[in-house]
Amino acid sequence: MKRLSPGTLAALPAEVARPLYDREAQKVGIVHFGIGAFHRAHQAWYTDAAMNEGDADWAITGISLRSAGVARQMNPQGGLYTVAEQSAEGARLRIVGSVRNVLVASEEPDAVIAAVAAPSTHIVSLTVTEKGYCRSADGTLDFDLAHSLSFYYFVTQGLLARAKAGLGGVTLLSCDNLADNGAKLHALMLQYLDRHEPDLVPWFEANCTCPSTMIDRIVPATTDEDRAMVAKALGGLSDEACVVTEPFSQWVIEDRFAGPRPRWEAVGAQLVSEVGPYETAKLRMLNGAHSLLAYCGLKAGYEYVHEAIADPALRQLATSLMHEEAAPTITPAPGQDLAAYAEALIARFANPCLNHRLIQIAMDGSQKIPQRWLETLAESAAQGRTCPAILTAISAWIHHLSGANGPVDDPMAASLSLIVRRYLSGRDAAEALFSAAGPLSGYWHPTPEDLDYVGRHADIRPVQTTLLQ
Repeated sequence: MKRLSPGTLAALPAEVARPLYDREAQKVGIVHFGIGAFHRAHQAWYTDAAMNEGDADWAITGISLRSAGVARQMNPQGGLYTVAEQSAEGARLRIVGSVRNVLVASEEPDAVIAAVAAPSTHIVSLTVTEKGYCRSADGTLDFDLAHSLSFYYFVTQGLLARAKAGLGGVTLLSCDNLADNGAKLHALMLQYLDRHEPDLVPWFEANCTCPSTMIDRIVPATTDEDRAMVAKALGGLSDEACVVTEPFSQWVIEDRFAGPRPRWEAVGAQLVSEVGPYETAKLRMLNGAHSLLAYCGLKAGYEYVHEAIADPALRQLATSLMHEEAAPTITPAPGQDLAAYAEALIARFANPCLNHRLIQIAMDGSQKIPQRWLETLAESAAQGRTCPAILTAISAWIHHLSGANGPVDDPMAASLSLIVRRYLSGRDAAEALFSAAGPLSGYWHPTPEDLDYVGRHADIRPVQTTLLQ
């Protein structure tokens, strides 16, 4: 089967959208570390759209820090790939042309440094996952992890070359799901520079910026079935780099750049003075409802998000969490419509084509629920309001910790499950988890009424009996 490539673009069916610009004429303006499926469905997709609208010289050089897998997928295709947006109405396909090439840092370190140092490069962006920031438990840089194959090394060497050549700085743009990601990246870069290139610190502070961002799009792992669907839609052309996603996409960016940037706002991105309200809304509304659907949905016997949201009782719980419990704790930015956001989320959850597994969302609950639920509970309590939807979700989480849905995938699984197993009462388990001496103390102080509510819904006794046998 022939592969998608610049030479086969002309053979595509007319209904498949494709780049409207001369790809070969574009200079590389962005170097991106972590060119996985999310970047291809999100930032590279926005950049392609901006170039379709007339922006020039924003081609992307992608960097894989270790694995050559993405390079093998994309380089034989000249950087081209398909984004397939799937919904109940079917799939809509677009060929994205913004990626010029992919470098493997472990194999081509000098080429990576040269890409960062190139005069045409103005933005160095990142989707390296939270683990890629090499943070210690206290949030500072772990220098043992931030070794010569971390992005810190390559960015630092590229910036050093820029400074020596008399070039300007760059915008370092974190696009990872990390709260206050710009400020965190700035602090971590300063720690790395202070240790390895202290003379570069004043230049970095004067010439580079690290804006915060909020990113949102569901991008499941591409399956063989997805690739077969794309190949059929491309008229028989194979695309090893294709990604499947939802029609919805959101990108909120702090408008604080060190130099030129694409006109992303012309194609749907939001350039704002402060990202915080959007980030809070995502955590407490989208992520909060997602976790509720995960634990309550699993307890009800469902496997996927779209199945859970189709249950009228669970849909009402998710709606109540967003509209009545989370939204009142958020001070929206100008023009930020939280009610419309909640309705859009319900529609996204109902998309039957993404097969977003509840058990995946249920992973690492101890790391997620403080921001997703407990902050809302604490602020609501301070305002004199209760949150029955979140309390119901907490009871379902305790049910999950008892082993009712199978092995618990959580870094604190052993200690949390041990606490739950000690008690036949959901109320007592909740009190132990959230008390001053409990593993989740400090976020929320439940009242006796809160504990009674959780206890009435936790239903851990049958599972408890099984676990103790």
